[in-house]
Amino acid sequence: MSELQVGETVTAIYKTGKYIGEITEVRPQHYLVRVLGVLKHPMQGDLHHPKDTDVGIFHERKALSFREQANVPKQMAKPYGEDIPDYLDSLSDAVEKLRNELKDDPSPWAVQSLKNIESLEKDYFK
Repeated sequence: MSELQVGETVTAIYKTGKYIGEITEVRPQHYLVRVLGVLKHPMQGDLHHPKDTDVGIFHERKALSFREQANVPKQMAKPYGEDIPDYLDSLSDAVEKLRNELKDDPSPWAVQSLKNIESLEKDYFK
């Protein structure tokens, strides 16, 4: 696979979120990607114990901010050829999609995740 270049628009998976962004730097193992949109909101809780609430801290995981840069492993970036959505619209869509995935799940993890999302929305959409 040929290497992507600075200026290319990509989808990038960072931790448990998926973003649309622009490559701003090519590094040996990573691309530095500037976030332009959100495709999938990060999962809530402890990344090392997914879907478990019996952990020391149940983390509230925010989506990366508009124009925030992230070091994305090269294998987690793919070319993106569609229109780039408005950041806040894409964030709202990603939050709504996550909420819909969680709302019918009665597990303690889903219940706590929904509480986190409500809290995050107050911060995101002031």
